[in-house]
Amino acid sequence: MFEQEGVSVVQSTDAHPETCPVLRTADIISGKWTLLILRDLSNGINRFSALERSLSGISPKTLSERLKGLEKAGIVTRRSFAEVPPRVEYTLTEMGLALIPLIDHMREYGSKWLSDGRSDTRTSADDHAPGA
Repeated sequence: MFEQEGVSVVQSTDAHPETCPVLRTADIISGKWTLLILRDLSNGINRFSALERSLSGISPKTLSERLKGLEKAGIVTRRSFAEVPPRVEYTLTEMGLALIPLIDHMREYGSKWLSDGRSDTRTSADDHAPGA
């Protein structure tokens, strides 16, 4: 981005899209369910079964694929416990935690600009949680 007469202007990435930080970030978070997984992890939901319950409609296969992708990207860490039944927990890395303000801004944007006509004055306990 650069300033042009006091206005921020986004620079074109046509020449080298693979080096554009915006596109590279979008590649990580753009998959269906990914932002909601990050939101739930930021709220302390960290077991596979709890994530599956909180993300109504996600299949176990899709959840597993998204978590593996986020782990590969360095966004989450996976910790297995040698217990019966086996227990696996996921947590956000420093890199993953850095995405939470982005999700917060997306929520604010959606509330302001993409309102479905309902009052924006309503709140729930989850509305102010990070990544909600």
